[in-house]
Amino acid sequence: MPFNPGDHVIVANFGKAVVREVRNGGRYLVDLKGRAMVVAAAQLKPAEDRKRQRGSARVAQPAIAGANVVVRTGAAPSIDLHGMTTDDAVAAVDAFLNDAILASLDEVRIIHGRSGGRLKAAVHARLRRLAAIRGFRLDPANPGVTIVSL
Repeated sequence: MPFNPGDHVIVANFGKAVVREVRNGGRYLVDLKGRAMVVAAAQLKPAEDRKRQRGSARVAQPAIAGANVVVRTGAAPSIDLHGMTTDDAVAAVDAFLNDAILASLDEVRIIHGRSGGRLKAAVHARLRRLAAIRGFRLDPANPGVTIVSL
């Protein structure tokens, strides 16, 4: 069964993913839990999208208690990390970016604040290690916010 970019699929032995590109030779580039990987068509099967079957939209929930997520239709465009430890913030960012990638968002904002710089440093270090991130920069109008291109 051929898949198209944006299709939700299940990758054998790995779980749910989203098709990003169709490659030659029956291969697909998929985003899986915040990571990009190339898989053969034989490893993919269509994922049932329960949200569409029920006809109702779910509101994104923060992965870590205390994470303030601004929610618009379907996907959260920003996450506020104020008050979190660096470990909790990195875990929340991972879950937030995974949801944003699965929702096909092009750009998101991570609000880490300006004082101290520990959260910003931890977030930027994590973003540098994620293959699915196209780039990131500080918001010129607010240095307490990082804009991430997906």
